[in-house]
Amino acid sequence: MLKRLIFLITILPGLLFSQHTIKGTFTNSKDYKYALLYKILPLSTSYIGNAEIKEDGSFILPVDASATAGMYKIVYAMPKEEYNFDLIYNSKEDIEFTFDTETGITYQESIENKLVTGYTSSMSIISQSISNFFRQQSKDTAPLMDIFKTQRETQTSFEEAATGTIALEFIRANRPFIPDHFETIQEYIKNLENHFFDHVDFKNVTLQSSDFLLDRMYNYILGMGKDNHDISAAYKKNIDVFYKAMDDAPIAIKSSLLLQLWRSMADSDFENVANYISDTYLISIAKSLNDQVLIDELVQFKNTSKESKAPDFYLDETKKLSDLTGPEYYALVFWSSTCSHCLNEIPQLEAYIKTLKEGELQVIAIGLEDDDINWSKKIKDFPDFIHVLGLGKWDNETGNKYDIKATPTYFILDKNKRIVAKPNDVEALKSFFHK
Repeated sequence: MLKRLIFLITILPGLLFSQHTIKGTFTNSKDYKYALLYKILPLSTSYIGNAEIKEDGSFILPVDASATAGMYKIVYAMPKEEYNFDLIYNSKEDIEFTFDTETGITYQESIENKLVTGYTSSMSIISQSISNFFRQQSKDTAPLMDIFKTQRETQTSFEEAATGTIALEFIRANRPFIPDHFETIQEYIKNLENHFFDHVDFKNVTLQSSDFLLDRMYNYILGMGKDNHDISAAYKKNIDVFYKAMDDAPIAIKSSLLLQLWRSMADSDFENVANYISDTYLISIAKSLNDQVLIDELVQFKNTSKESKAPDFYLDETKKLSDLTGPEYYALVFWSSTCSHCLNEIPQLEAYIKTLKEGELQVIAIGLEDDDINWSKKIKDFPDFIHVLGLGKWDNETGNKYDIKATPTYFILDKNKRIVAKPNDVEALKSFFHK
């Protein structure tokens, strides 16, 4: 039964070398207006065309006969980085699919894409069978060896069926480690980890022109070593393994993958891991690419990361942040007298510091302003703050040092002026001190 479930491929006849169409149906059609088609290149995308999504969720997008075979992306909402999916277009066949946000994509036409989705589904069934076997802790090893045999045969069958197709690149690159003898769950997991990148060719243009390498990177770095209590240490170890695995990749591909990983770690508040990526790999890569903009971004992020010494700046003509002494903590708040969120939160901050014991917290408020007219009036409402005027608004030297993109933005420093927290709002700032 398992084998019958695993390999069900329908071969569609009559492929024509002419203009083809991509037909799609979105099940929740009211949410989407247009489908946009892009050709994916290793480091960029090229716009091809678009089609209106009708009330019933369907669209038809003609693909010109001059369109070359390769990887394409359908974008169906904004932001396009989130609302999209890849597909294979081989310039020989029409594509038809149904897309549901819950269940994903189902192809009615396209041998290439059916091969990939069929392979993915089949291998998922087998992986679940392996997990079930180990979960049951059975002492009878024969069923597990049968599953491994089925897995090996399924991999071979799909590779043979995909011969001469673009789909083969993904099926081959995704080939898993398959034991030829019984292994304990510990041995099996270790071997999966050790052989994770065995069949991944980082020089392959098709893989570079898809999400495959990115997904593979995340699956390894975030998925391996989960038993390690120090998650940051596990991530750093996995990053080292991943970087070694893509040793022969073009440097631009290395930069692209590591930069996306760096941003993910930064956004997920793993700042020490993000800085490890930049210090160990990304800055040197950026230097070799003469990418000074990236170097500046990486350095600036590190300078304003938790545990870093806060960038110094003048409070007035003579005194700097580094000159201050006394309080246990300092709160830097970048605000503006014309910012509605600021005018809601800053009075709350003024009221809050009055509830703390003397010497616990000093607020330094940097007003990012176009001029001092509103600011000079408004600061009278906050007499307990040290006020700093930051003329130039978004092009202010101090604001630039701290990479301020919005107001209000908060930093909490200890008495040694090291950044210990970066609260999202005034309530998060209060929570820091309640702890």
